[in-house]
Amino acid sequence: MAKKNAPPAAAAEAGSKPPGKLKLIIVIVLALLLAVGASIGGTWFFLSKENPKPEAEHEQAENAAPVKQPAIYEELTPAFVVNFTQNGRARYMQVSVALMTRDQAGLDALKVHMPVLRNNLVMLFSNQDFATLITPVGKEMLRQQATASVQQLAEKETGKVTVEQVLFTNLVLQ
Repeated sequence: MAKKNAPPAAAAEAGSKPPGKLKLIIVIVLALLLAVGASIGGTWFFLSKENPKPEAEHEQAENAAPVKQPAIYEELTPAFVVNFTQNGRARYMQVSVALMTRDQAGLDALKVHMPVLRNNLVMLFSNQDFATLITPVGKEMLRQQATASVQQLAEKETGKVTVEQVLFTNLVLQ
């Protein structure tokens, strides 16, 4: 009888091992699925939490950014004519100038000071070296100096930089 009792115990041990291993495998798989799910959920949570902030900031930036107004050009007439002396010869420069702005009210306020603006530009143009003005770089430097001069006058007289650029619409050197 002892032999009969032994096999059922051995059978019980043999029978309990596979269900124990199966339970262990199921627990491990469930733990892995839970870990993967938690990882995906956490990632989604943190990414979705950060996304609305940049969108909101972007929307605020779009709302706060001023709309760029169309350019307004004011031609200064008559053209500026200055003379130079180079190697004992008389040289002349004729420049047609246009002011570019986006603020009509600022331009109207600057028109009151047009005699001062024209005087400053004549003085600037007449103090240039003729040999330098022949080169494209010299012409661009003169344009930038004219822009700085007009912006400085606009800032002084109207309180804001009204003119974006001074443009040469015609430049003749003789």
